[in-house]
Amino acid sequence: MSIAALAMTFMLPLAGLVMALFALVAGIRALPLLKGAGRPTGMAVGGITVSSLALLLSAGATVMQLYLMDEYSAYQECMKGAGTVASQGECFTQFRDAAQRKLPPDVLELLGAMQP
Repeated sequence: MSIAALAMTFMLPLAGLVMALFALVAGIRALPLLKGAGRPTGMAVGGITVSSLALLLSAGATVMQLYLMDEYSAYQECMKGAGTVASQGECFTQFRDAAQRKLPPDVLELLGAMQP
């Protein structure tokens, strides 16, 4: 479940957030049960680790989406009317410029030149 949450984080961050939280709780609840039964706990610990990573990534992506919601909505509207590759590139340039005005430079360096 934690691997599915990690994959979902990259497609739908909010759904990945919910799934990662559920996987984390399931892993934490399974750990004492496995210890009490004398069974190996490696899978539970691995699930907790992966779901924690997915939780952090999806929370960050969700916060970023909410923070840049207006800019991303403008980008989507621009892309609806963009009939050529050049006009699509202009839409991305407008989005990047709007994000640069709103985000600190170190965040933009971290994100690199990724397109939305």
